[in-house]
Amino acid sequence: MPIATVNPATGETLETFEPIAPAEIERRLAAAHAAYGHHRTTSFGERSRLLRRAAELLEEDTESIARTMTTEMGKPIKAARAEAAKCVKAMRWYADHAEGLLADEHPAEADVTDSGASRAVVHYRPLGVVLAVMPWNFPLWQVVRFAAPALMAGNVGLLKHASNVPRTALYLEDLFRRAGFPEGCFQTLLVGSDAIEDILRDHRVAAATLTGSEPAGRAVASVAGDEIKKTVLELGGSDPYLVLPSADVEQAAKTAVTARVQNNGQSCIAAKRFIVHADVYEAFRERFVAGMRKLAVGDPLSEETDVGPLSSERGRADLEELVDDAVAHGATALCGGQRPKEQERGWFYAPTVLADITPRMRIHREETFGPVATLYRVDDLDEAVALANDTPFGLSSNVWTRDEADIARCVRDLQAGGVFFNGMTASHPGLPFGGVKRSGYGRELSGHGIREFCNATTVWHGPAK
Repeated sequence: MPIATVNPATGETLETFEPIAPAEIERRLAAAHAAYGHHRTTSFGERSRLLRRAAELLEEDTESIARTMTTEMGKPIKAARAEAAKCVKAMRWYADHAEGLLADEHPAEADVTDSGASRAVVHYRPLGVVLAVMPWNFPLWQVVRFAAPALMAGNVGLLKHASNVPRTALYLEDLFRRAGFPEGCFQTLLVGSDAIEDILRDHRVAAATLTGSEPAGRAVASVAGDEIKKTVLELGGSDPYLVLPSADVEQAAKTAVTARVQNNGQSCIAAKRFIVHADVYEAFRERFVAGMRKLAVGDPLSEETDVGPLSSERGRADLEELVDDAVAHGATALCGGQRPKEQERGWFYAPTVLADITPRMRIHREETFGPVATLYRVDDLDEAVALANDTPFGLSSNVWTRDEADIARCVRDLQAGGVFFNGMTASHPGLPFGGVKRSGYGRELSGHGIREFCNATTVWHGPAK
C-alpha cells in the first residue's frame, strides 16, 4: 500500500511519500536507543513538564490538525476536533498522575517476613524502545493514548502509523519535538508493513503495541513471541448493545445511533449488534431506524455533516459485500443498504439497519466497519447474553436496563473488556481499556496501561547485621 494522503470524500491523491531507506531506519533506531539511555533517568517532574507543553501545543493546533485528520481519513470535522481535545485531556491526565501510578510499592512487613527480608520494595522501571503500530481510524488518539503513558514511564516511542495518514503521523513527531522532548524520544517511521518484522526483531526494540486488525495482530504477536518481547494488542470488535425491558427506550435508541455511526461507523468499540428484548423491540426499532434515516451524510468538512465517507474504496467494498451477503440470505434492510445517490464522488455509504439476521450470514460473525447496524429480537435475558457472547470478539459491551438483577447478571456473564450501562462505550484516561478473546490482550490507559511497558522490579534487603 503506498504511503499517501488520499481524500476519501473525493478520491483525490493529495500527497505521496517515499518510505524511508534502510539507512534512515538504522539511524532512527540508534537515536531511539540513545534517547532511552537518557530519558529513563529523567524525573517525573521533567517528563510532566514536557508532556504538558505538548498538550498546550496540540490545543493551539486543534483546528489545523482536525482538518488534517478529516482530509486524510474522512471523519466529520466536529469529531476530529473532539479527538484532538481528548488527546489534550489524556496528556494532562498522565502528566498529573503518572508519578503516583508508578510509585514504589512497599509490601506490608507481615506479608514478607517469612521471605527473610528486612524490607522489600517493588519499583516500576521502563522497558525501553516501544514500537507502536497504529491504525487510521483515530489517527491522533490511538497514538497519544500509547505515547503519553509510555513517555511518562521513561520509555521512548517509534511510530509505524497507517499508510493513509502520513501527515498526521509526521505531525505527531513534530509535536513532541516542539514540546522539547529530546531527539529520538518519539519518532515516526514512514515505512510499509513489510518493514515491521525487521524493526521489531532489532535488539534495541524492547516491546510493541498494536491497534488494528486481527491478521495484523497475529503477525506482530508472532514475531514478538519469537523474540520473547512484550506486546499489547487491541484488535477488532463486534460490540453488543442490549436493550432490556426496563430500559429508557427513547434514550437508548437516541444513543444507539451515535454509538453505531461514531467515526463514520469505523470504530472497534462502536456498538454493532443491537440485541433488543421483545417487550421493547418495536418501540426501539421505530426510533432507531428513524434516527439513522435522519443522519446527514456528506462533506466531512461541513459542520452539518453527521456521517462522512469510509476511509478507502476497499473499506467500502468490504462493507458492501457483508450487506449484500446478508440480504441475499434473507436479511431485511430497514434503511440504507446502498451507496447514497447524492454523493457521486468519494467512498460514502448510507447509514443502514439490517433485521432478520441469522447465523448463515457473514455479518453475524464478522466485524462491520462502517455505518451498518444489525438488529436482533430476543425473548429473555438468557437469549440476549448468549447472543451477545456469540462472537469471536470481546472488546466492550453496552446494556440498557434499570434492573439490578440484570446488571449483576451482565457484569458476571458478558465476555468483554468493558460493560457500559445506560450509555455508550467510551475510553477515558483513568479507566483501563482493552478486550478478551480475539479482540486482543493487555490494557491501555489508567494505571494498568502505564504499567504494561514497565518492569516490576522486586528489591529485597536481607537482615541487617
